[in-house]
Amino acid sequence: MRILVAGGAGLVGKAAISGLRAGHDLVIAGRNSGDVKVDLMDEASVAAMYQAVGKVDAVLACTGHSHFGPVSEMSPKQFFDGLKDKLMGQINLVLLGLNHVNDGGSFTLTSGVLSLEPIRQGANAAAIDGALDSFVISAAVEMPRGIRINAVSPGLLAAAAQKYDGYFPGHRPVSNAEVGLAFAKSVEGAVTGQVIRCW
Repeated sequence: MRILVAGGAGLVGKAAISGLRAGHDLVIAGRNSGDVKVDLMDEASVAAMYQAVGKVDAVLACTGHSHFGPVSEMSPKQFFDGLKDKLMGQINLVLLGLNHVNDGGSFTLTSGVLSLEPIRQGANAAAIDGALDSFVISAAVEMPRGIRINAVSPGLLAAAAQKYDGYFPGHRPVSNAEVGLAFAKSVEGAVTGQVIRCW
């Protein structure tokens, strides 16, 4: 398969790639690195990326940042910035990419544990994770030409545990291997409209 991995150089992207079988033709896209550059918040940039890459069999969205901070101190702009980045960035990949994915292909988005397991200072991330999960469940019934769409919902990655120290008390870090298997299930399997949880 020819697979476009947006955010393939990041922690989630590397975990996703680790689970895929050998032999795929991977195209890595990123804001600052990769085979092709893209700003997922900029529709023109996403369209240009797809034009440069051409047809693919699968698209993985392993990118996006949300705002972490107390609700009592969060500004509407901080909240909206998270929506533009992690939520709309990934949805832009789908809406602008439908004509670039081959029949029977797939999209895999990345949500997260916070949609159902709240933490302090995680309201923005929780709202985005929940929205992504709901989007794939609903969008799956309208995908054309046999295209599938799923979300992988990882918990705290072991590789990021130190960075987020203190934010996720009691959460069990998940390995790259676990997250990779979830992406493999979405890309190489047959499911659609699913939130594939690994936490």
